[in-house]
Amino acid sequence: MSPTHNHARNGLIAAIVAYTAWGLLPLFFRLVHHVDPIEIVTQRVLWSLLLIVTLLAARRGLAPLMTALRERRLIVPLAASALMIAINWLTYVWAVNEGHVIATSLGYFLNPLVNVALGVLVLKEKLRRPQMLAIGVAAVGVAILAAAALTTLWISLTLAISFAFYGLLRKITPVAPMTGLGVETLLLTPPAIAYLIWEAGHGGVSFGQDAGTTALLVISGAVTTVPLVLFAMAAQRLPMATLGILQYLAPMLQFFCGVVLLGETLSQGQMLSFGLIWIALILFATDGVRMARRNRVATV
Repeated sequence: MSPTHNHARNGLIAAIVAYTAWGLLPLFFRLVHHVDPIEIVTQRVLWSLLLIVTLLAARRGLAPLMTALRERRLIVPLAASALMIAINWLTYVWAVNEGHVIATSLGYFLNPLVNVALGVLVLKEKLRRPQMLAIGVAAVGVAILAAAALTTLWISLTLAISFAFYGLLRKITPVAPMTGLGVETLLLTPPAIAYLIWEAGHGGVSFGQDAGTTALLVISGAVTTVPLVLFAMAAQRLPMATLGILQYLAPMLQFFCGVVLLGETLSQGQMLSFGLIWIALILFATDGVRMARRNRVATV
């Protein structure tokens, strides 16, 4: 087996593991549903920081991290991306613990289409006709959902928009994936510590009260960081078209968790909306594969 084939195979395995982990996150967070969502997010930040710093030290990546912290052109966009990912995490954890897993899966089904819209509006990218059709079909699906499930629509849109802006900010910020994640986590650490101190003085924190909860909160750092590291590895080794198809694995698993494992029910409006959004994603993914093949043939 050639080194190039091994490189691609390892990237594919990393991507599948990362997206599977993200898809099964609802099951993990339901184990800590008794913990305040803000505390869960702050614990994620602190334990993620410990793991990230350890990984960077092992890879001799602490010097670039310190350099990035001193550069204004990096700190400003990374502070904005840190805010986006914090909003995303908090919304996601709250929604899962309140029994809205289906709404979270819709948010991540919508995310690729929001990415395309941002590419047009911010980066001035041109849309191909199938992409325009896909966005139009998805827009109809969202409109139906707005009428059928208005109370949870904000969850889906907040997740889709916050993660899309996070991706956009990381795309335009010239920093290595792990270094950028380290800066973001460091920037979120002071407010995380401040909140935990405040919460300790107003009723107490869940961390340390029992062994099971404490262990799960510690593990939340690895649950947060490991998929991101694997994703960064996969992004370096796989074509974007392949990643684009694989990214639907996570919301599909979230949808499965919500309906099959956690017993959530779908209204008729939600089923129609999901159907339209899935059609949009099929159009979008098919166009991506077709363009990737065309580009590959053109370079041969």
